[in-house]
Amino acid sequence: MTATDPDLSAADVAWDLEPLLDGAPSPLELIAQAKELALELAGYRGRIGTLEAAELAPLMTTVAEINELMGRAGNYGMLRFSENTLDPERGALMQQVQEQATEVGTLLVFVELEFAAAEDGHVARVLTDPVLDFCRHHLELTRLNRPHLLTEPEEKVLIETSVTGASAWVRLFSELTSAIEVTIDDGQGGTRTAPLEQGLSLLQHPDRSVRQEAAAAVTAGLAPGLRTRGYIYNTLLLDRSVEDRLRSFDTWISSRNLSNEASDASVDALVEAVVKRYDIPQRWYGIKAKVLGLDRLADYDRMAAVAQGQQAIGWAEATAVVRDAYQSFSPELADIVGRFIDEGWIDAPVRPGKRPGAFCAYTVPSHHPYVLLNWTARPRDVSTLAHELGHGVHAYLARPQGVFHQSTPLTLAETASVFGEAVTNKRLLSLIDDPGERFALLASIIDDSVATVFRQVAMNRFEHACHTSRRRDGELSVERFGELWAETQTDMLGDSVEVTEGYRTWWSYIPHFIGSPGYVYAYAYGQLLALSVYARYEQEGPGFVPAYLELLSAGGSMAPEDLGRIVGVDLADPAFWDGGLAIVEGQLEAAEAAASAAGRLQ
Repeated sequence: MTATDPDLSAADVAWDLEPLLDGAPSPLELIAQAKELALELAGYRGRIGTLEAAELAPLMTTVAEINELMGRAGNYGMLRFSENTLDPERGALMQQVQEQATEVGTLLVFVELEFAAAEDGHVARVLTDPVLDFCRHHLELTRLNRPHLLTEPEEKVLIETSVTGASAWVRLFSELTSAIEVTIDDGQGGTRTAPLEQGLSLLQHPDRSVRQEAAAAVTAGLAPGLRTRGYIYNTLLLDRSVEDRLRSFDTWISSRNLSNEASDASVDALVEAVVKRYDIPQRWYGIKAKVLGLDRLADYDRMAAVAQGQQAIGWAEATAVVRDAYQSFSPELADIVGRFIDEGWIDAPVRPGKRPGAFCAYTVPSHHPYVLLNWTARPRDVSTLAHELGHGVHAYLARPQGVFHQSTPLTLAETASVFGEAVTNKRLLSLIDDPGERFALLASIIDDSVATVFRQVAMNRFEHACHTSRRRDGELSVERFGELWAETQTDMLGDSVEVTEGYRTWWSYIPHFIGSPGYVYAYAYGQLLALSVYARYEQEGPGFVPAYLELLSAGGSMAPEDLGRIVGVDLADPAFWDGGLAIVEGQLEAAEAAASAAGRLQ
């Protein structure tokens, strides 16, 4: 294979978004249909708090139809924009969809507010009726939000101005970061410009000089728009503080915790448990330095491949591995994975202007999900594919739950994705006899766990510092952002890794801080939960599979603790996080033993 081989670049792997429109000429037609339905609900105004279940059910059915229509339109606009954020036509369409969907949303504000204000005894009685099974948990969550809801005119103002407020800044950030380019070696003695994603992927290269040059290129690529991105973040930090004050949330992360159905105390317990075990990443990076023949790692060495060579992996080989892995666990899941690969549900190639990273869009229950990748033919891309397809099968199996219950809270959203990675890694390990190759895979596994658990909690600590400082001290300079980034990263890395000067600006391309404040701890939550669930699978064998499929099929129809019970996990146990962290420590010890067996530790 060559660098221009379409299998290496996954050049022909593109999704088909047109079925999302369901025959409509444009997403705007779907929004128009949704608006007509929303206007028909005006007759319910003033009565929702007293409706019996038989009357509430048709109302919520219509609300579901409206959400389906807007979901199809919104996902179509967002996914087309993700293909090329530099295309003004795509940006304009997405903005138009958002504006018209916002108008529809204001017509429905009274539904949530009136139900939230209903008398407790009436609501408790109504929600016992099976006719409301399709929306019960959603309505229960609406009641939990009651202390933080404003009056209808106030809510409408916030909805209307959101299009030109936070969401506009998030879009600008996305366009700016998608346009970032880095200058890297072209492999022929010269240089070439490439998207940021390709520069970051070179940090996995086994040659340290390549990693060092790639890190310098990323730092240089981030420099031109740094102050603009800093201004965007400052603005969104202030926006978050204003809304928290208006809605009477105690802390900057309380609203995120509520949407995740997690208490502030439980999230604090998770973060505290992870911070107390920062010794795990520090131990691993000390081992990795020895393996790489270094006295100490630099930040750009952390994700370095420990394999003796850097093998490119084509799309056909990667998809075969992932299909086989899912098949080894569940033929039903393997069939769903096959549909993603074979039926145009994935967009894989790296392209100028394409949104960086990878994600799975659930879309709506009446359609199928989509997966976006940025395929660079690196070994880690196989894990990313398995990860995103885990999200995909979760979304697919939960479709019968309907629009209110298909999606889980973010704290459970990573369960299937991490589980999918674990299944893939186990399958790969079963096929490897060579000690060096075995160590390379085990090293990759612990690298991923460290990045997902400890790095994400360190990023949570960065967010905490930024939100707290913005509220206490006012606008932060980019230099201050850099200081907070370096401090929170160094807390996690200790003396095991040198945090270089250039790395101080790398906070500025991470989209979660901008578009999903408070999101990142959910990765650690999901990783530790998924590892615990996978440990049960290893204990119970094939008999565990039905319970796991039941968990995925339940979507977000229950509270997280109830969902955990399906697979025998007690999320209310304070010791739960320690158990998950012990599994990560076991991964470290397995990698260390494999390094010794391969003769990589002297």
